[in-house]
Amino acid sequence: MKRNLRLLTVFPLLIIALMVMSISKNESEKVIIGYVGGYRGLVDVSLIAPKKLSHINYAFINVKSNRAFINRPETDTVNMRNLVSLKIQNPKLKVLISIGGWAWSENFSDAALTDTSRAGFAKSAVEIARKFKLDGLDIDWEYPGIAGEEGNVFRPEDKTNFTLLMAALRDELNKLESETGTKKLLTIAVGGFNNYIVHTEMDKVQGYLDFVNLMTYDFYPGGGLAVHHTNLYSSEKYNGNSADAAFHAFNKAGVPASKLVMGIAFYGRMIKLKGEAKNGLADSVQSMSYGKGYTFIRDSLINKKGFKHYVDKSAKAPYIFNGETKEFMTFDDEKSVMEKCKYVKKNGMGGVMFWEHDSDLKGYLLDQINKDIK
Repeated sequence: MKRNLRLLTVFPLLIIALMVMSISKNESEKVIIGYVGGYRGLVDVSLIAPKKLSHINYAFINVKSNRAFINRPETDTVNMRNLVSLKIQNPKLKVLISIGGWAWSENFSDAALTDTSRAGFAKSAVEIARKFKLDGLDIDWEYPGIAGEEGNVFRPEDKTNFTLLMAALRDELNKLESETGTKKLLTIAVGGFNNYIVHTEMDKVQGYLDFVNLMTYDFYPGGGLAVHHTNLYSSEKYNGNSADAAFHAFNKAGVPASKLVMGIAFYGRMIKLKGEAKNGLADSVQSMSYGKGYTFIRDSLINKKGFKHYVDKSAKAPYIFNGETKEFMTFDDEKSVMEKCKYVKKNGMGGVMFWEHDSDLKGYLLDQINKDIK
């Protein structure tokens, strides 16, 4: 009897301990996905800290004649091999190729159009993964059923064809899994706005995917007003997009929270405001440009050269404004990254991803991510 009582006492404690261990394990497994751009040429992999990343998405592979196409073989092939070599430092690191992007999405609609074109595209993409010993594919179609960059081909049929394309890619990756005995990932990067959901079947698409990377950045001005480009919450200053709204919209559309990955911007958006601008945020826009990477913003612009630093508390988003030059810049900083990581853990999201590595070579934001997400 005493022995049974002891077991009854110990057993609940064991269950609680296992639950705590499980929770801790899940928290530690949040992904940190970094996009590394090869469009500049050779990537200096010595500047990458592989132990601070779970995944690297190499950007970009082109889409040409309904095939995944290595556009710059003289540098892309070297870059892919060098990125894979980083596994020596972090054996758990996963390296994927990202196909498409803003500039190379014009041919996705054609590649997804028929059974034949989808099969050919899937085989060509997986063949690149096979040849370079990669861990999978990331599809960055900007955007199914929506214009994206001027001149892009898009069709109403993209909505269903996108789903079928993901199915074809998953099927080919499954074959590669059988060959290698290792898991092969399929992920996508998606526009962080509701219109993307309207033109896709996310409830069906997600079934083929490991992660859905929310591009919760590049939010553009509404009504000609200067807005945050990567804010976590809606601002009290204006009506617009937010990462919080994107998460809930994709989750409601059928994507499990555990597959949704929060986007973080390692760069800013510069907005030139009209002459009467006084506040920066929500003032009238004259023109826009890409801006600077966060290393430059932090070291050279925040509270320097006429730029004053502000925080929109409602949006959990920083910005700087120069009242003389009428320049407004919106970006992520350490505090906004901390808030996003807290949000990821609170909502059971898969983790975070960022665009793009070279924009913060000093690692200010990546260090913050590692501090907060783990």
